[in-house]
Amino acid sequence: MKKKFVKICTAISLTLAISLPILFGTGAIVVEASGFVPNNQGKLTLPVAAGTDVRQNAVSEIDFSHARYGYIMARWQGPATADVFLRIDGPDGIIYQYGLNPNGRWEVFPLTCGNGAYVIRILERVEGNRATVANSINLTVTLVDEFAPFLRPNQFVNFNADSRLVPLSTDLTARASGPLESVAIVYNWVVNNIEYDFELAETVQSGYVPDLDHVLYVRRGICFDYASLMTAMLRSQGIPTRLVIGFVGDVRHAWISVFTEETGWINDIIRFDGREWRLMDPTFSSTGGEAARRFVGDGQNHRPTHLH
Repeated sequence: MKKKFVKICTAISLTLAISLPILFGTGAIVVEASGFVPNNQGKLTLPVAAGTDVRQNAVSEIDFSHARYGYIMARWQGPATADVFLRIDGPDGIIYQYGLNPNGRWEVFPLTCGNGAYVIRILERVEGNRATVANSINLTVTLVDEFAPFLRPNQFVNFNADSRLVPLSTDLTARASGPLESVAIVYNWVVNNIEYDFELAETVQSGYVPDLDHVLYVRRGICFDYASLMTAMLRSQGIPTRLVIGFVGDVRHAWISVFTEETGWINDIIRFDGREWRLMDPTFSSTGGEAARRFVGDGQNHRPTHLH
């Protein structure tokens, strides 16, 4: 299982050596924050392509109307046979690369690198690792707050108001005393109800993206599905949740971090150790924030590479 998880994580963070022509639209567009009230637990926050700030051409469209809320949306409207992907260069220098579905539907991509200058590119692969820029935009983003990218769905943590996981999560956490107990409830439900799909792990291809409704229907999935499902279930309840891929020591690793007012960000609260998912402390939900704080530490051993 560890070998397959490394393969999946590599596919997530893959960056290509690409040959890029000069970008059009050299002026940076400033996106400012205004009038945001943080969501309470239990509130569903969904992206929308508002159409107020758009970079569009004959083959693609980038909607950055809500960049201040930690996401942009994009769609490909060119040939359905095109091999296209979206690349985000953030202010921290980290590159995020995602496949872009050529079916013309909007997809959501998070801006998880904080405030600053972003370059968003839609690229079309032409030969090998070479690609040409089909569309691009330079943005200067000021997020409404640090939680905005981690409350909403995106391509890797994909759900909507009709998703099976929304009423399931609501029912499961209805009697939870707070976010920490909700984390324990969601974790226990997922690991007790979703079986590991060994066949999929043997055949999974680079670019795999979880289909969470399908995962819930078949009750099977690989490590990426587990992480995405747990993150989506918590976000659907208004709990800021990061799906993190990085290293602990020298080991490729995934973990889920959550934020509560009592504890701040709790890193590694749910983690994958190369063999199985584990809850950091099975008793923390009953002992409250003080127990959780014991496990935060200084975070020096954690080296995140990508946040989703």
